[in-house]
Amino acid sequence: MMDTAKLEAIFTEDTLTELFGPERTNDFFEALFGDAEEGAYDIRLSYVGYDPGTNTLRFYLDLHERPGCCLACNLTYGLPEVFSRHPIINIKGLVEEIEKKLAGEARCESWKLGTTVQQSRSLHSIPLEIKLQTA
Repeated sequence: MMDTAKLEAIFTEDTLTELFGPERTNDFFEALFGDAEEGAYDIRLSYVGYDPGTNTLRFYLDLHERPGCCLACNLTYGLPEVFSRHPIINIKGLVEEIEKKLAGEARCESWKLGTTVQQSRSLHSIPLEIKLQTA
């Protein structure tokens, strides 16, 4: 079991930006549309918390609507499957980087992306759950 306060100290805004920077959104849309400006949202990683009962770290890939764009539900609900395989989003690599931040106190045993959650009209979130294996 991990220390919740320690995890919150590790996964600060700065660390989350380091793990999943804004350039990744632009690279994703550049690959998808040939132009980063065509994207309707910016992707940011947020730390949701730790569940000691299941030994699981929870994050969101937050999709923030860009000004003048529409974050339509029908565009975001298929994204967990796309994100899980897309080489630029690189969830597997992201999970490996998260594991490094744990500094040997736990290993990331498995991960999964959940169903898109509509937080508001301009914010949708894709849950990322990482099952930990502690020493």
